[in-house]
Amino acid sequence: MRAERRWASVKRREAARPQARPALRVAPGRVIAIAAACAKCAAVGFALAGIWLGDAAFAQPIETLPEAWGGRHVDFELPQEVRFLTEDDFPPFNYIDENGNLTGFNIDMARAVCSRLNIVCTIKAQPWDELLALLASGEADAVIASHAITEANRRVATFTDPYYYTPARFVVRSDSELDDITPPGLAERRIGVVKGTAHEAYLRAFFADSVVVTFESDSDARSALRFGKIDALFADGLGLMYWLNGASSRRCCQFRGGVFTETYYFGDGVGIAVARDRGELAAVLSEGIRLARDNGDYEELLLRYFPMSLY
Repeated sequence: MRAERRWASVKRREAARPQARPALRVAPGRVIAIAAACAKCAAVGFALAGIWLGDAAFAQPIETLPEAWGGRHVDFELPQEVRFLTEDDFPPFNYIDENGNLTGFNIDMARAVCSRLNIVCTIKAQPWDELLALLASGEADAVIASHAITEANRRVATFTDPYYYTPARFVVRSDSELDDITPPGLAERRIGVVKGTAHEAYLRAFFADSVVVTFESDSDARSALRFGKIDALFADGLGLMYWLNGASSRRCCQFRGGVFTETYYFGDGVGIAVARDRGELAAVLSEGIRLARDNGDYEELLLRYFPMSLY
């Protein structure tokens, strides 16, 4: 009963929360120019990348952020250059393509942000576990690598507004008759989850009457569902989306039920990280994110990189 009351409270909060849409995570030792001050060079670079951002995006860099942008009162100068870090083994967010180029959703999101702000940016890939330390040491100005905005990450970095959210979701076999994806509906059902994750903690808090079956890895949990050893799988919706759309799922399964976005467990979304003392830069990049959304760049990237709806 306690779990059901807690569940009802969570669903009320989620219903009141604005719908968010997803976005991003590029290659060791490689540096690429994202936006050029030269209009001609920038236009060519973005055309080759498959992004058309409009002629206005390639005007000469402006020196200050207009007060009218987003209603923010800011009178500091825009940076001359923003040095981004990311990593290169998280497709489709950051990865090396067949031609050896650093690419992905995060890369193109950084391009869009820098173009809309008319500033010069570079991006370099480094190992994932070194990114925030390199940021803190001054080796970079920003990190765009799908870091969740959590309390732990806020202790070492300042974040922009989120540019995407990754909800948790349930997946069942396509021939399953389960359609009531609630604590009562899944009572006594075997639900698979990766051990030690926020998803396991969520299940134990809200699905106490279900049989929680833990696995060491996503692949083990997905295999168990595919072969009918569990009734449902609860995991990161983004990873599940790519698995369902890929060959390894053998089209065995499908999303069932809605999305789960409780911030206590799944964070406040994903943002661009900057150093703790660089709140002004976070505000500038947040404005770039807003401009990319308002001008259609963000929607174009979603359509390009996400094969099915995450929500």
